[in-house]
Amino acid sequence: MPDSRRPNRGPSAAAENRAALIAAAREVFASAGYNAPLSMVARAAGVGQGSLYRHFPDRTSLAMAVFEDGVTQLEALAAEPGTTLDDVLALITEQTIASTAFIDMVTMPPIDPDPRILEVRNRVADLLTGMLPDARRAGAVRDDVTADDLVLVVGMLAGALAKTPAPHRREVAGRVWTLLRKGMEP
Repeated sequence: MPDSRRPNRGPSAAAENRAALIAAAREVFASAGYNAPLSMVARAAGVGQGSLYRHFPDRTSLAMAVFEDGVTQLEALAAEPGTTLDDVLALITEQTIASTAFIDMVTMPPIDPDPRILEVRNRVADLLTGMLPDARRAGAVRDDVTADDLVLVVGMLAGALAKTPAPHRREVAGRVWTLLRKGMEP
């Protein structure tokens, strides 16, 4: 089998290799899930595993680099005047349709969670918390719905979409939200 890696260009290729690893991880996590072998990411990026581990010493470090953009997009949208909880949940849904891996990582922390994952989960929960008062006033959610409930709901959505072939995810997401909203509305 031919070697698909690029020739070693030394330190001058570090930024390019890092960018290639992030792009490859985004694709691999989207298609094979968060627990995909990291060797698959290195292969897809065209670099050796040594390069992968020089940039990202563990799976969580790589995932944090991949998914930082998604959290930043959510925070930017939530900060825009007039943005509703539905707007934020719609963006989360789009991100989940593209890749359930991030949502899996944030909504279902392990028994002894990595503090970096908890920090991202808390950022998402904080922005949802900030959206709830207006959503309650608008009658979009019951008074007892919390940010933790919404994180759980998004995890349920991700669970359904993870088992759905990509071409059908949008349709299934719509059906899931129709059912879940009935449980959240006053």
